[in-house]
Amino acid sequence: MPREYLRKYFIMGSQDCVRPPSDILQEAIDGGITAFQFREKGPLALKGEAKRALGRSLRAICQEHNVPFFINDDIELIEPLQVDGIHVGQDDTPVNEVRKKYPHLHIGLSISNREELMASPLDLIDYIGAGPVFPTSSKSDAKQTVGLAWITYLNDLHPDIPIVGIGGIDTQKAADVIDAGADGVAVISAITKSTHIKQDVALL
Repeated sequence: MPREYLRKYFIMGSQDCVRPPSDILQEAIDGGITAFQFREKGPLALKGEAKRALGRSLRAICQEHNVPFFINDDIELIEPLQVDGIHVGQDDTPVNEVRKKYPHLHIGLSISNREELMASPLDLIDYIGAGPVFPTSSKSDAKQTVGLAWITYLNDLHPDIPIVGIGGIDTQKAADVIDAGADGVAVISAITKSTHIKQDVALL
């Protein structure tokens, strides 16, 4: 997939929002996000048909504006939402299973240390999610921070694989992540908690 799709990668689920998710997504698109990931997870997340309904509404907004639509490990949403891609973690559905069943999807994989890197099927993925770069409150089970050095290490070792930095990234830190070698930054609260979304997306 083109690296420019990953430049401003917005991740969101209803649990991250204090306003209607569709309004937040629309403002983020107006501000210039380049990809969106629907991540409905956690104790406050929607389930079943409520989750699918929200996914369909957000998918429709992305389709209208030609913004790539990803999901976070919710394999059961791939066909109902006709997604463009999926992001999985090390403990989620194995990449080889996803690639075998859905060869057309863009697949991102979280890689946080050298052990994970060595064990990951890099030939089957489209990008690496590197992080958490900085401390984050968006994920209760976030791993130890990897810092900017991890992004530089990955980029030096695998310059052919796009890298997205994630974790604790805001408008003040985004440039440092890009300078370290990332193709893009993935954010949640930098947008969902913003009172000036379009302006803040422009600053990422």
